[in-house]
Amino acid sequence: MSERRNSMLLSVLLLLAGSASAFVEELDDSFMETRGDEDIWLIKFYAPWCSFCRQLDPVWHQIGSELTSRGSPVHVGKSDATTSPGLSKEFKVRGYPAILMLKKNVKYNYSGARTKEGILDFANRVGGPLVRSLSSVQLFQHAMSHHDVMFLYIGGTSELKGNFTSTAEELIVHTYFFSASRDVLPKAVSLPSLPAVVVFKDGSYFQYEEKQDGDLKSWINRERFPNFCLIDSHTLYAMGESGKLVVLALLEPWSRSEESHRYKRLVEKVSSDYTEIYSRSFYFGYMEGSEYISGLVMGEVSLPSLIVLSLSTDGYFLSEGLQGEQQLLDFLNGVMDGSLKPQGGNSVDQRVLRFLFQARSSLKWMFSKFPVLSYVFVSVPFAFIGAVFYVCCWRRRNTSDDDDDNKEDKKND
Repeated sequence: MSERRNSMLLSVLLLLAGSASAFVEELDDSFMETRGDEDIWLIKFYAPWCSFCRQLDPVWHQIGSELTSRGSPVHVGKSDATTSPGLSKEFKVRGYPAILMLKKNVKYNYSGARTKEGILDFANRVGGPLVRSLSSVQLFQHAMSHHDVMFLYIGGTSELKGNFTSTAEELIVHTYFFSASRDVLPKAVSLPSLPAVVVFKDGSYFQYEEKQDGDLKSWINRERFPNFCLIDSHTLYAMGESGKLVVLALLEPWSRSEESHRYKRLVEKVSSDYTEIYSRSFYFGYMEGSEYISGLVMGEVSLPSLIVLSLSTDGYFLSEGLQGEQQLLDFLNGVMDGSLKPQGGNSVDQRVLRFLFQARSSLKWMFSKFPVLSYVFVSVPFAFIGAVFYVCCWRRRNTSDDDDDNKEDKKND
C-alpha cells in the first residue's frame, strides 16, 4: 500500500513538472529562423553553472503558466547559452540570467528585479500596444488608479504624436504610454493648447514644454519616477541616467526611531509642497540602511541622515543633524545655486580610494563571516610571494657562490 502511494505521489509530481515545462519552451540556435514574424517572445538566457539562474527557474515556469492562463500573446522560452551560443550572441547576452523580449524584430532588455511580479509587469507592458488608447472616462480613471506615473498624449495626428510614439518604442521597458481625447480628461485638467503630452503623478500633472524641458525622450526619462518613493540600489542606478540629483533620507533598516520618521516626513513634505521649485532638479525618496551610501562616501554614515547624490559624477552633499524645514530648504538651495561644494567625485584618485575602501570592507565582511576560509584566502598569495622571493634569493646566493668558486679557481691557476 505504501509503495502504491509513493508511486502515485511520484506520478503527480512528474505530471506537475511536465505541465509546468509545457508553458516554457527550450530554444536553440534555430529559433530566429523558425519563429513567426509576429510572435512575441519573453526569453531567459541561462548557464547550467549559474546559481542565480537555478533560483529563477521555478519563478520562470510560474510566469509561463500565468501568461498562458491569461491568454497573453507572449510566448515564454529559455535558452542554454552554453549549448546555443549563436542565439545568445544574436541577443548580445553579457551575463546570466539575462531576460529579454523579442517583439517585431525589436529586442527589449529587462533590467529590473528578478521577481514574478516585476517580470510579469514587464511582459504585459512591452507585449501590449506601445501606446494604449483610453477611449472613455472609465478607462482613464482605471488607468489612473493602477499607475503611479502615467504619460498621456492628448490630441490628433501631429509631429508631437510621432515623437511620443517613437519615444514609447524605446522607453516602454520602463513605463506605460497612453493616448486620449480632451473630453476624456477631468475638467480640472487645464491645457493651454493641443496637442499636448502630460505626465500624471503624485496627485498632480505636468505638461511637457519643449523650450523649458528639452527633447521629449529626455523629459520622459526624467519624469518616469514618482516624486517621493522608497529607493533601492537598482532604482538609484536608473535615476542616475536622468541627470537629476537624488535627495535621500537615510533611515534605520529595521526598527525606526522617531527621528527617522521625522526625517522621512520632512523630505516627503518638501517634495510635495515645493514641487514647482525642485521637481526639475531633484528626485526625493528614502533608503533603508546606509551600506550602499557608505561605499560611495568611503566611510560610515550615521542614521538618520540626509544626503544629496550626483550619480553622474559620484559626488554628494551630506547633511547630518537636520533640524527643520527651513534648514532643508537652505541646504537644497545651496546645492542648486552652487554655494555648497560637492564631496567625492569620479577623479582618478577618488576611484582608487573607493576601490581600496570597498576591498577593505569586503575583507572585513569575509573575516567576520568565514574566518578560517578568509585566512586561507589571504595567506595563500602571501605564501606564494614568499616562496618566489625565497627561490630568487636562493638562486642569487648559489650564483654568487659559483662566481666566488670560479674566481678562486682562477687564482689557483
